[in-house]
Amino acid sequence: MYRPSCEPMYDRHTAPVRSRRATLASPPTPDPMIPELFHVGPFSVSPFGLMLVAAFLGGYAQLRWGMKRIGVGSDDDSNAILVAAAIGGLLGGKLYYAALYSDWHLIYNRAGIVFYGSLIGGALAVTWVIRRRRLPFARCADAAAPSIAIGYAIGRVGCLLVGDDYGLPTNLPWGMTFPEGPIPTRVGALESNFGLEFDPSLDPSALVAVHPTQLYETLIALAIWLFGRRLIQRGAGVGTTALSVLALLAGERFAIEFLRAKDDRWFGALTLAQVISLGLLLLLLAIAVARRVSARRRPGSRGAAAA
Repeated sequence: MYRPSCEPMYDRHTAPVRSRRATLASPPTPDPMIPELFHVGPFSVSPFGLMLVAAFLGGYAQLRWGMKRIGVGSDDDSNAILVAAAIGGLLGGKLYYAALYSDWHLIYNRAGIVFYGSLIGGALAVTWVIRRRRLPFARCADAAAPSIAIGYAIGRVGCLLVGDDYGLPTNLPWGMTFPEGPIPTRVGALESNFGLEFDPSLDPSALVAVHPTQLYETLIALAIWLFGRRLIQRGAGVGTTALSVLALLAGERFAIEFLRAKDDRWFGALTLAQVISLGLLLLLLAIAVARRVSARRRPGSRGAAAA
């Protein structure tokens, strides 16, 4: 079973895959892959690792700006939140990855950091720090939410550069090929790993252009980040920025999965990430409704006055 570096590709012998008929694309856009940047002794530094660091730095800059703009916490608080997010995010992503394969040795493997695992682990760690420092949770969440969006946007560039987490075959002019990567976009590899079907006359080593879903996600996440910043600048109500940004990120992930080359469509046409996205959307909706009901019941609210 091949284990890629950014997110897991499941063993098709244990995960049912829907076959799709695909065609060899016309001349594709040259791939942007940079498998390795440099070596430090026996260790190699990949673009994904570098972009992961950049994602944390970008998220930190956004977090400090958000906390100052909203007027919550101090620089020391933002530093503590960053450390918690980094440790919780990395640990959560690795634990999620290892649990999927029922192999806890994968925790020590360089490969495998799953977004939703990182989101859950990071959220738990950050919540602990916020509670310990007695900071207002909803306002801190508003300041932190756009940080997730900008970090996700930067991180997906790393996935692009190492040829991971791409989409289904396409004939669109911006389709890209990834000749190396965890799973190369070659006819044989796509057939064996994702159950895609090609013309039997095609050479198994022939390259296939695919949707650069990493770029799609980067562009959408950047738009969500800008939207979140705008909400903070306009003084949106407490909790509004966090709920809005998280809902948009969950919706983005749900939609993009339809274009992703995946073999974990265990729920009909839906992938595991889509099911988690739906669960997150329902949770956010429940929180929004509960907040609205609570606001109406407060003394002095319109609902109370009308009663």
